[in-house]
Order: sequence, then structure tokens, then C-alpha cells
Amino acid sequence: MQTVELSGVIEELQARFGSGAITPQSSADGVPTAWVPAGRTRGVLGYLKREARQPYAMLLDLTAIDERARRSAPAEQPPCDFSVVYHLLSYERNSDVRVKVPLTGDFPRLDSVTSLWPSANWYEREVWDMFGIRCEGHPFLERILMPRWWEGHPLRKEHPARATDLPPYTLPEWRQEAEGEELRFHPERYGLPSEGHHSDYMFLNFGPHHAGTHGILRLVLRLDGEEILDLVPEIGFHHRGAEKMAERQTFHTYLPYTDRVDYLAGVQNELPYVLAVEKLAGITVPPRAQVIRVLLCELWRICSHLVWLGTYAQDLGAMAPIFYAFADRERALFISEAISGFRMHPGCFRIGGVARDLPRGWKDPIDEFVREFRPHLDEYRKLLVETAIFRQRTVGVGAYTRNDAIEWGVTGPNLRATGMAWDARKRRPYSSYQHFDFEIPTDDRGDCYARTLVRMEEMRQSLRIIEQAANNMPEGHTTSDSPHAMPPRKERGTMEAIETLIHHFLAVSWGFPMPVGEAHAATEAPKGYTGYYAISDGSPSAYRLRIRAPSFAHLQTLPRLSRGYLISDLVSILGSLDFVLGDVDR
Repeated sequence: MQTVELSGVIEELQARFGSGAITPQSSADGVPTAWVPAGRTRGVLGYLKREARQPYAMLLDLTAIDERARRSAPAEQPPCDFSVVYHLLSYERNSDVRVKVPLTGDFPRLDSVTSLWPSANWYEREVWDMFGIRCEGHPFLERILMPRWWEGHPLRKEHPARATDLPPYTLPEWRQEAEGEELRFHPERYGLPSEGHHSDYMFLNFGPHHAGTHGILRLVLRLDGEEILDLVPEIGFHHRGAEKMAERQTFHTYLPYTDRVDYLAGVQNELPYVLAVEKLAGITVPPRAQVIRVLLCELWRICSHLVWLGTYAQDLGAMAPIFYAFADRERALFISEAISGFRMHPGCFRIGGVARDLPRGWKDPIDEFVREFRPHLDEYRKLLVETAIFRQRTVGVGAYTRNDAIEWGVTGPNLRATGMAWDARKRRPYSSYQHFDFEIPTDDRGDCYARTLVRMEEMRQSLRIIEQAANNMPEGHTTSDSPHAMPPRKERGTMEAIETLIHHFLAVSWGFPMPVGEAHAATEAPKGYTGYYAISDGSPSAYRLRIRAPSFAHLQTLPRLSRGYLISDLVSILGSLDFVLGDVDR
């Protein structure tokens, strides 16, 4: 049962701005949600960030919704064509708040909040790019995921979701030349001077195809010799429309797409998605399924960190660690494949549980992996982390302060490397994490070396969790009894009667309608705080699905981290952030 949140921060806002300006809305996730008129948005957000007791310092996410095709909307929602959603996080309160702004018209406008949060820059560009909503006062409102010549705004409801709905694609020579010319970098477009007092600056394309960018990423550097004076990141080369796909897949059939977001973290992408849908549908997951999820998530945390460790070492000139790291990763992938049936993209979580129970003999390879991998972590420290060359390349390079990290929406290991001991598994336990004993690794230096130490220790803590999960696995079912669980349990569907078999068939093939509402769920993924915001209008598919990806926020900090350093330092900084382009472009 969804209830309107009338206490806490909503009461504060109503006391400050009047009940007429703040309209509470119900939500399945319990996050305090309020509708605010467009003209009051900056005032309300400014109060939440700067004036409120225990302020909401982090802009966790900013997105929009095309409301024009909704079959059913919340009773409290004002009439609108679009809405913009601000999701804020307060570390002091350990609480979120969701501010929603109704907008009317085909191409509406509202004030930019980049003066409140620098991290709003890319989010507002994305809102313009995907929806055509203009943020007035934005310093550089241009497309960010789509190329400049793209026609339309892909997340609007009238924009086609399939290539077959568009004319056949052709690339004549004239068009190829025109698009290539459009990609040419023009410093004046970004407000960057081409000349200094005594010499011309050099502009260097670092990528989009460069080993140090770990994917298709273009960084344009303004250089004085080898010193980086400024840096312009250009993303979007990898864009696949994962959020748009959710609107044409059912809630159940969309699940394999989540594996491809952070394609190095496997089930870590699936978990926040199923948690959001389970909140939406009011599903309780059996204890055995919850612990299986924890076991696999921590195994994949190690897999992700091992890819980071090996490639980071290679970026900095060390060859041996990548072979050892990938060999250990193969052992972990073998376990994942034995449990799920798939290697890189396991697709084994389900709405209401997991796809199947653990196979016979599952514990032996896990015990062996834990026993063998623990001493390997000590070897990695001696082989790489404690060497003089590695320390010279990372200590004091690319440092955040804690306040900087919060201002820019930095989460996960990168935030904990500034001394912030905040981990969602501890502070907001989900999927039975509250029953596990582990520590939160931190380091207060905030530099590349600190980020390395945090991730190294995180793998050790993941081993502790895996060991506890394997030794204390509950008995029982692995799928919920809820009628909204997907797919339904076979003993209550295909094996019972023809009527239940028909219901099972229709639910799996056509999709099962979800209750009207919205819910957000976030988890502590390897690269940071990963969230899914699912909105249902009562149909079998998401009306809107928003993916809050940590790498998107982290890459936006590159200019801040890189100014004044050398090109060689940029390689160190990039690798230390541990981003993946599927997580950036979605």
C-alpha cells in the first residue's frame, strides 16, 4: 500500500514554502516525494542543499519523464506534459528526497541548477538531449549522448524505439564527410582560448580509440607542453538506448539487458533492477534467494575489481599483474557459470528471487576459490601496489576532497577513498546484507593510490561475505509466492491445472501488469551507487525506467581532476576511477 509521506522533510518544505507550493506524492519505495511548481524549483532545491538542517548535499540523479502517454498517473500528480525529477541524498540523515517539477508544452523550459550542483551539468544536457527540455542558464546546453546532427529526442514517446520504425540507414560519401567534419574539435565552441601570452596551445585528441580510455571515449586536451590546462570529455559513442528498450520489453524480459550496462559486473546490474520492481509490486523475496544474490554479487564484485586491477597495472606499465588477475577472474567466472549457466552475462536473478537453485556440489569450488584467492591479494600488493614506481605514479595524483566528491556525485570506492565510510550494504542494507559481518575500507587521501587501496581491501571483505554466505545458506524456496513474481513458481503454475498453466504462459510471454506507481532501488555496485527508478502505469512494461549509473557522474569530474597534471598522469587518473562505457552511455 502506497502512502503519502507527510512527515520529516515534506513537513519542513511545507513549513518553509507553504502547503500550496509543496504537493506530496505517494511512492512504493517510501522515498519522500513532492511536486513543486517550476518557478519555485531553485528555491526549494537551494533550501534542501544549503539551509535545511542536515542538508541534502548530493544530487544523486536528475532526469525527466514524458507524461503525455500515461494510462494512469498518481492521484497527486498535477496536469503536465513532462516532469523533471531531482533525486537528492543526505548523508547526515541517511535519507533521500525526490522533487518533481511539472512542465507543460511541447518543448518546455525550467531554470538550470548548475549553480547549486556542478554535477547537474551533464544531467541537464542529457535531459535536453533525450527529451528536448531546455534548462535556462546552463553554461553549455548541447547534446551529450546523441551526435549533434541527430533529429528528435529519443526518450520522448513519439520517437521510434526500433530501427525498423525508421527509414533504412545509408551512409553516402557526402554524409560521411559532413558528419566527420562535425566531429572536428573547435576550441571556441567550448570557450577555450587557442593562444597564450607567449605561444599557441596544442589540442590533442586522447581517444576515442585509446587503450587508456578503456572503451570508446574521446578526451580533448588543451596542452601547454605536456601540462593539461583543460580537458573536454566527449561521450556517447557507445550509446545503445538501454532506457528506451525498457519501454518496449516487459518487466521480465528486460532483465538480460541490465547485464550489458556495466558489462564487467554481471549480476551487480540485475540486483538494483529487480529490487526496484519488487518494491513496485510489493514482493517479499525468500531468505535463500536473498543470500544466493549476496553470494553472487560479491563474487562479481571481485570479478570487476580484478579487471580493474589488471588493466590499471597494464596502463601504468606493469605486465605481469594482468595475467594473474585474469586467471583469478576466470576461476570466479567458472563458479558463476556453474550456478547460472552463463559466463559473462549471467542473467540469473528474477523478479521475486533467482532463476534456479544452487547446483549439487556448489560449495566445494567456492571454498576452494576463497582459500586460494586470499593469499593472492597479499601477492598483488607486493607485486604492484607497494612498488616504488606504482606509488610514484599514483600518490598525490588526481585527488578529491570529500566535499568535492559529494558536490560532483562521486560514490562507491572513489568516495570512500576520501575518508567517507558510507556503504549502502551497511547504511541501507538490502537482500540480507544486515546479517553479514564485514568492514568498510576507507582512506582519507582521495588520490589514485587511495582509490587503489580501497578496492584492494574491498576484495578481501568480499571474500569474508562469500565465506559467510556459503557457510550459512538458508534452506527453502528460491522464488517468491507473489503473483507478480516472474516467472511464477512452476508448482503453482504449469504443474497445477490448465487454468494456472494458461496464466503462467500469458505472464511469461505477454508480461504481467505491474501495479501503478514508482520505485527506486540502489545498491553498492563495484563502481559505485547504482540505481534503477521504475515507473509503472499498470501495463506489463515500464512506462519509464531510469538508470543511475556511477561512471556517468565520475567521468564528469575528469577536468577537475586533470588540470595541472601531465598526459602520463591522465592515464593514472582515468584508470583509478574504474569506469566502463556501457555504464556511462547506457
